[in-house]
Amino acid sequence: MKRLIVAITGASGVIYGIRLLETLAQLDYEIHLTISESGVRTLWEEMQIQVDLNNFQVASLLQCDCDQIVYHHQSDISAAIASGSFQTEGMIIVPCSMGTLGSVATGISRNLVQRAADVCIKERRKLVLAVRETPLNTIHLENMLKLSQTGAVILPAAPGFYHLPKTLDDQVNFIVTKLLDQFGVSTNLIKRWGEP
Repeated sequence: MKRLIVAITGASGVIYGIRLLETLAQLDYEIHLTISESGVRTLWEEMQIQVDLNNFQVASLLQCDCDQIVYHHQSDISAAIASGSFQTEGMIIVPCSMGTLGSVATGISRNLVQRAADVCIKERRKLVLAVRETPLNTIHLENMLKLSQTGAVILPAAPGFYHLPKTLDDQVNFIVTKLLDQFGVSTNLIKRWGEP
């Protein structure tokens, strides 16, 4: 079973993180999940999902028990995903706040989200950041460039329209498909360009 790290931070767009987890839970992946304190606030503000980081239950997040989701508290720097010797396919931060982006770009590891991202960079593993902010200032853009130059993938949560979306779910699925494409994971969440 392949391992993938998923982190949810405090940017708007936590619906993308939830859908990604729901999709991965149906596939053959061991998912290592961490959520920042700001991510908890955004889960409540945007989706009325209440999560207790100190007594985390997967069912509180996904309305189901998913045995393949392994939760790590955001302050647990001794967690497996904080070590390069713990092998994973890489990490997706979705949504990725500008604060998280800036910390990762400058090598600051104040919480497990940032440390796990730093590990992916140093081990040359795939790191995908689904940034969600608008407008972007020069500092945001410089941080994105810096991370892109290290090999990280900057994947703005900016849905397309060529697949003729009809619902919010269509737009969410578009971004989740783009995220999973980075790891070669195929789904049938959207109709792809050129498909009948």
